[in-house]
Amino acid sequence: MREVPEALGIIAGRGVYPRLLAESAREQGVRRIFAVAFKRETDPIIEKVADEVCWLHLGKLGALLEAFAKSGVTCVVMAGQITPTHLFNVRMDRRMLALLGGLKVRNADTIFGAVGDELKSVGVELLPAYLFMESCMPRPGQLAGHEPDEQQWRDIELGLKVSKITSGLNIGQTVVVKQGTILAVEAFEGTDETILRAGRLGGKGAVVVKVASQGHDMRFDIPVVGMRTMKSLRKARVGVLALEAERTILLEKERVVEEAERMGVCLIAVSCERESGTDDDR
Repeated sequence: MREVPEALGIIAGRGVYPRLLAESAREQGVRRIFAVAFKRETDPIIEKVADEVCWLHLGKLGALLEAFAKSGVTCVVMAGQITPTHLFNVRMDRRMLALLGGLKVRNADTIFGAVGDELKSVGVELLPAYLFMESCMPRPGQLAGHEPDEQQWRDIELGLKVSKITSGLNIGQTVVVKQGTILAVEAFEGTDETILRAGRLGGKGAVVVKVASQGHDMRFDIPVVGMRTMKSLRKARVGVLALEAERTILLEKERVVEEAERMGVCLIAVSCERESGTDDDR
């Protein structure tokens, strides 16, 4: 087990993830938390759980590196998403432009991997994004709602197979299936928009499958499901949400499970080994 650092840096994106990670880190023995937050992205509540917060505009890589170099922390965790379209419409500094200019392909792996290398150059190690959140990564099993029926199990297995292929190509981690038909594959728009698109195409009762990509770098872009995802499921009238067990972070688990029960949605954590299994495995 990794030794708990006395001080921790957090690169804080959208949503509740940065706050929950900071609270969990504090409970597990981290004494000082330094966060870099982004204007118009990060929830201001981060100031209540971190000892110090540096607010920056997106795209200012030089300022981010300088902030961490001066902070005294030697390890940092990325927590929370950044609005995808900001890759194209924010004003970037020279260091960020140089980083992107050196990438032949731009996706989460290449961009965040390069940022990790830049952090290392100023003496800061980028740690796995699940650090301090292991209790939020469910093991295989039913979490809420009804057991999937035969058709839903077939859709789950198809979704696992397709999502492992597409995520391995850095296309996306989410696939939506209904009665053996692929309704939507996540692309640059993100999970929530993928779910809503599938709902418009296929109507009520689809199966959503979300996985981590093959060879996934667990320092960033780990699959995350929270209350925002549940809102999208409700709008799209989804029947099943299947998560990859032990590789997906379930934020505010009790609230999510309660909401799934209220909505009548089957919420289940599955092993990707199911993909090659048979009905006898169930």
